[in-house]
Amino acid sequence: MINKECLRHQSLLIAFRFYSRIRPPPPAIAVPVLRVTNNIAHLGPPKEGPKPRQLLSLPPFPGYPLPGKASSSGQFTAISWVKYYFQAASNLVVQSLFNHGLVQTECRYLDSSNKKAMRKVMHDEVMNEGARIHIPVSVAASSISKRFDTIPSGTLYPNADEIAYLQRLVHYKDSAILVLNKPPKLPVKGNLPVHNSMDALAASALTFGYDEGPKLVHRLDRESSGIILLGRTKESVDHLQWLFNRNDRAKLSDKDWNDACEATYQRYWALVIGRPKENEGIINAPISKVTLNDGKTERVILAHCSRLEASQEAITEYRVLGPTINGCSWIELCPRTSRKHQLRVHCAEALGTPIVGDYKYGWFVHSKWKQMPRVDIEPKSGKPYKLRRPVGLAVQKGSVLSKVPLLHLHCRELVLPNIAKFIESGKEGSEFGELMFQPDLLRFVVSMPSHMKISWNLMSSYLV
Repeated sequence: MINKECLRHQSLLIAFRFYSRIRPPPPAIAVPVLRVTNNIAHLGPPKEGPKPRQLLSLPPFPGYPLPGKASSSGQFTAISWVKYYFQAASNLVVQSLFNHGLVQTECRYLDSSNKKAMRKVMHDEVMNEGARIHIPVSVAASSISKRFDTIPSGTLYPNADEIAYLQRLVHYKDSAILVLNKPPKLPVKGNLPVHNSMDALAASALTFGYDEGPKLVHRLDRESSGIILLGRTKESVDHLQWLFNRNDRAKLSDKDWNDACEATYQRYWALVIGRPKENEGIINAPISKVTLNDGKTERVILAHCSRLEASQEAITEYRVLGPTINGCSWIELCPRTSRKHQLRVHCAEALGTPIVGDYKYGWFVHSKWKQMPRVDIEPKSGKPYKLRRPVGLAVQKGSVLSKVPLLHLHCRELVLPNIAKFIESGKEGSEFGELMFQPDLLRFVVSMPSHMKISWNLMSSYLV
């Protein structure tokens, strides 16, 4: 009788432990280990494991020929692909990433969590078409200048300091085009109250021995930064205007020129508040201009079928570059059409993630969003956090640390036809000379402004 009662009591106890949700099992206690701090030995918790590393995903390898590279049937290695995409990165930095096994790629099989497993990539591994490489975000961070990029106080007749300032912005120069890295807050197109605009300064400061100054062929917003393209001659300006005017653009008889035009693209990097629902996609949302109640201010909005305003086609490709940190994420934008404020409206209204510093189209989100705090404590463990702060971080002007950050939109990459080569080849009886050995496509990559570098380094240091 006693044995039956004991068995019954034991079975009830097992059932209680199995089905109970009131009393969870006790937490696992880590065995303390001997730690030494300031030359004093004491028992403490074991050392925590390494933190997850934030990775940056490169675009899939497009195959051959690559923009800006002469067509070749040779093999393209992994380190060559990384150096091609990050021209500003030091060769020693890129080589050290491969030596330490920090460059990874996706495998065909899945791991235990039904995700594609990652494996290390050797520097001499041959790239296959469609292969995607993941690298640490530190490869894209460069040294930050201690001085914030200021705008020169100019007039229609720039002085020697303004001419030298503008010439320092020149990234590339040949007989046909000029490529500049525009700083933020510098207006591109001037009017009567604006005299220190890019077109007015370039006409006087960037002649470089020509009778006339260069002319702008496309624009950037005043608050944005990045690549600005100028034509130096009338022929080059005509070629570039025909290239950027994609409306009803007819193909010419020159096959090489048509192929080079089809390969033309621009890539922007932007820091947005939030994260898109999909990691990559295409935004096909037409936009239209409306006038506000004051009768003067114009605003670009997404077009609706029921509205009577004229609309313009607007297409943008986007791709998320990394994980969300402090409520923000870095994305890459590739516009297929050139419309005013297209990227800003698509990010704010189509994706629901306005660009940091865009108070015109994302003022409501900015009113609730708080800038990144200066955190010295880990949010999970509550212990002091050793944040690797980059050099010059005390200069917080315009970054995510400031109360009023600047616009985080930067035209980083541009691929376009080699205008000088095609102009020379189109002339009758012309001799190529050195131009014959140049590629049909030119590729330019410029560095981010100081405030975006500070934000990039600060956010990437949270997980690196």
